[in-house]
Amino acid sequence: MTELSTSSAGFLSRSLGRRAFLQRTACGLGTVALGNLLSRDGLGAGRTHPLAAHEPHFAPRARNVIFIFMAGAPSQLDLFDPKPAMRKLHGQPVPSSFLAGLEDPLIKGSARVFASPRTFQHHGESGIEYSDYVSHLGGVADQACMVRSVYTDVANHHPAQLIMNCGTNIWGHPSFGSWVSWGLGNAADNMPGFVVLLSNSGHGVDGGASLWSNGFLPSIYRGTTFRSSGDPILHLANPEGMTRGVQAGRLQAVADLNRLRSQRTGDTEIAARMANYELAYRMQSAGPELLDFSGESRDTHRLYGLDAEKTRWFGTNCLLARRMVERGVRFVQLYHSTWDDHSNLNANLKTNCDMTDLPAAGLITDLAQRGLLEDTLVVWGGEFGRTPMNEVRRSPSKGNEGRDHHRYAFSMLFYGGGIRGGTVIGKTDELGYHAAEDPVHVHDLQATMLHCLGFDHELLTYRHQGRDFRLTDVGGEIVEGMLA
Repeated sequence: MTELSTSSAGFLSRSLGRRAFLQRTACGLGTVALGNLLSRDGLGAGRTHPLAAHEPHFAPRARNVIFIFMAGAPSQLDLFDPKPAMRKLHGQPVPSSFLAGLEDPLIKGSARVFASPRTFQHHGESGIEYSDYVSHLGGVADQACMVRSVYTDVANHHPAQLIMNCGTNIWGHPSFGSWVSWGLGNAADNMPGFVVLLSNSGHGVDGGASLWSNGFLPSIYRGTTFRSSGDPILHLANPEGMTRGVQAGRLQAVADLNRLRSQRTGDTEIAARMANYELAYRMQSAGPELLDFSGESRDTHRLYGLDAEKTRWFGTNCLLARRMVERGVRFVQLYHSTWDDHSNLNANLKTNCDMTDLPAAGLITDLAQRGLLEDTLVVWGGEFGRTPMNEVRRSPSKGNEGRDHHRYAFSMLFYGGGIRGGTVIGKTDELGYHAAEDPVHVHDLQATMLHCLGFDHELLTYRHQGRDFRLTDVGGEIVEGMLA
């Protein structure tokens, strides 16, 4: 754990008293680490004090995470899990053997098999199959661990997104990024430990800010949303006429008042607020530099698709993610939505893949070339998958076929940071409905990712309202086959 400086330890102990000090810090040792930020000699002094609440339980393989979250649920059957046997059943009613004993509310009596019209090819030395819509991801197949047997608990967007991001479908719990930045601390002096980047696809994310919430952790661990052009964060820049010296004086005065209030009340959230003010001050110079791509080569611009209209926005976010982990940001989450293709599946799927396939593969390639993939864990996936049945909203002749929500089996991709590349985990049945081999629950994935970061998921806990909470709730088993 980060050692307290003499001044910050004295400040905390004088303001709380011995018993209160132990009670409050037992609820979250992140507050102790925040004391290091408060002990700096003046604003913007530039000395790094990580916000770590824990030492890793064992040597980590990954030190950063980039989570590419495809909100709305991409169709695994049209991208990653080919089912040639379905062609013989295309248009026919789903065999009764698949419906026996099921309580799936999305299965209707008229449900008919919908074979994917996509073509699949083997890629790399590993020979993993990818659809023609994600051929660029296929180009980095040997770096990927593809898990085809993921399942989750619900098939509605917002609660399923909460489970994937927060480990539970109950609002008010910390997100994955919050747990990681609380556990590992922030290695960046001028950036938040957890950053969120949103796509410009024209669709919002169902779960919204609840997916990057700090929950009951101190607010310093909340995900910070960045913009990819202009000011990274609105209202971060000083208003006209406000000099840096005047601003520093005002912030110092506010910090002094907050210290007095903290001494009087012992409210740990005040410490987090003070740390946020100071971080925002330091970000004023770091933010514009982050968005300045002039030092990036033309080859890098092309690798991320920055020279094409379709890929520029998502490619910019992918390049920002790389630049952030270079600067020590622990957890970067890219959201792209929506993949919720109940109709016009082929057209909508192509649009989303055209926007994201090249930049995502470019990110993997760039990280590998720079030696960053070795300790950066990259994840690609959504909250659940899509059904093997055809959901026709209007006339099939007009291309309005689609797929409904499917929680029983879907695919996700993992790269870098302790992950075994060129590997496929799990297998689904001939319709892609059930996980036929090695089913992997969302909590299993979260436990495995925390393992890559050096944490035993059962020990990374935070006491709140009399209970020890963890990301994986009361489940989760490490998927050993995913590990290098």
